[in-house]
Amino acid sequence: MKFKTKLFLTLRSSGAAHCSTNSHWSSHYGDGDARSGRRFRFRFPRPGLNTLSALGAAMADGPVAELLLQRLEAADGGLDSAEVATQLGVEHQAVVGAVKSLQALGEVIEAELRSTKHWELTEEGEEIAREGSHEARVFHSIPAEGLAQSELMRLPSGKVGFSKAMSNKWIRVDKSAADGPRVFRVVDKVEDEVQRRLQLVQGGQAEELGEKERSELRKRKLLNAVTLKTYWVSKGSAFSTRISKQEAELSPEMISSGSWRDRPFKSYNFAARGVLPDSGHLHPLLKVRSQFRQIFLEMGFTEMPTDNFIESSFWNFDALFQPQQHPARDQHDTFFLRDPAEALQLPMDYVQRVKRTHSQGGYGSQGYKYNWKLDEARKNLLRTHTTAASARALYRLAQKKPFTPAKYFSIDRVFRNETLDATHLAEFHQIEGVVADHGLTLGHLMGVLREFFSKLGLTQLRFKPAYNPYTEPSMEVFSYHQGLKKWVEVGNSGIFRPEMLLPMGLPENVSVIAWGLSLERPTMIKYGINNIRELVGHKVNLQMVYDSPLCRLDTEPKTPQTQAA
Repeated sequence: MKFKTKLFLTLRSSGAAHCSTNSHWSSHYGDGDARSGRRFRFRFPRPGLNTLSALGAAMADGPVAELLLQRLEAADGGLDSAEVATQLGVEHQAVVGAVKSLQALGEVIEAELRSTKHWELTEEGEEIAREGSHEARVFHSIPAEGLAQSELMRLPSGKVGFSKAMSNKWIRVDKSAADGPRVFRVVDKVEDEVQRRLQLVQGGQAEELGEKERSELRKRKLLNAVTLKTYWVSKGSAFSTRISKQEAELSPEMISSGSWRDRPFKSYNFAARGVLPDSGHLHPLLKVRSQFRQIFLEMGFTEMPTDNFIESSFWNFDALFQPQQHPARDQHDTFFLRDPAEALQLPMDYVQRVKRTHSQGGYGSQGYKYNWKLDEARKNLLRTHTTAASARALYRLAQKKPFTPAKYFSIDRVFRNETLDATHLAEFHQIEGVVADHGLTLGHLMGVLREFFSKLGLTQLRFKPAYNPYTEPSMEVFSYHQGLKKWVEVGNSGIFRPEMLLPMGLPENVSVIAWGLSLERPTMIKYGINNIRELVGHKVNLQMVYDSPLCRLDTEPKTPQTQAA
């Protein structure tokens, strides 16, 4: 009796693909229908690979699963899924699908995933195993009277074979020949070891080769290591050769008719992962920025306004007691604006005090003794640091009488004409911290920085003496980067000079400790990023935003390792 069957593609959550086509097949009638326990014995023609793939996937729930159970019943111990696929004449994936479908039924079978490694020749490797290595073909193509090198290079194996044959000392080049360089044989005959080794692999004897020999073949892309994953299938505690369909859903009709009592249901897979809902993701920079901000707030700091991306040279340089001939004011380091080119409004009484301090000295200082120019101070630029915002905040603080101690912070973007590399960008973030109070010292500054970075999780710190025009003493702060395996500068700090503070109107006994830190570099250290261009910029892989961890936890608590250089 012959019949026709139509099969359709279905994807199930078990991971097995059940697929079929409108292809017709013939069968011998057995005992009836498979659902009632009666079996069909199918006879298939010898299909091609594509047909096998479709049929194999289609049989995952039906004939393959039943045949697997029948063979398992007669087996002593268990079966290997790859061997079953060979015996049934179907693809291995079809048997894997049947195994997963049977696993979903409960304890019918037990399946252990096993991995085996074997070696396969690449397409080029198969060609060499058949026709010989490139170097051997080059050697055999050279007659006794030699061959012009230019003609040799035109051969299919010429370029690769020539260099290999030369390194094997099978051939030599005579550059003194009249018609140009000529290639001659050096030996009478050669043993093609590459072909011999590939033929061993082809014959299933790859283990006879040493690790070095296999490595050389892999470097030449003639050999690949292939890992085959198979299942070792054995009988489960509820083993049976009969497959009864399990219901996946409880319908209103089942409840109203009461038929649910007589139907088997699939057990709920509590380990299955659901589809992740669409949601926003924070960039690592935003995460660390929020962490920095929270740390400042916990330490009692007040956030100061930083809405001036465009700043005048006065607030960016002059108010910080930075001379007008300083290299930082050069166009190689700073972005100046053409329109508007100059700032129109400046606090002129304060400007005059700053001018006098620069050009004549004052407040116990000799100044820089140069002709300070207002036109230079009015030049607009993209701010090079948020210390300009600190200068504005301290000036406002100085106008309040009587003086009250204050702690300010800001986190915002700054711009410098930098050459891009692994640790530098032209646009980046600066974290600014300022404490104004009576009698502050360098020890207070180091203590605040120690506490600040320990809250961030960076305990390996070093302080290095430095020079800044507006701080004295000054320190650079370094933290150890595990990825780069070196100490990376994460900030600069110091005590603001009296030449900067006293013209603002602050009392003489008031000291101000301050620091400017990078946001990008601590983020790189915390997230193990070695190149800043992998963090921000047009080449950033946005998948990194999805994959970056919510937080990073150390397995062991670390003790602070703060060093003063």
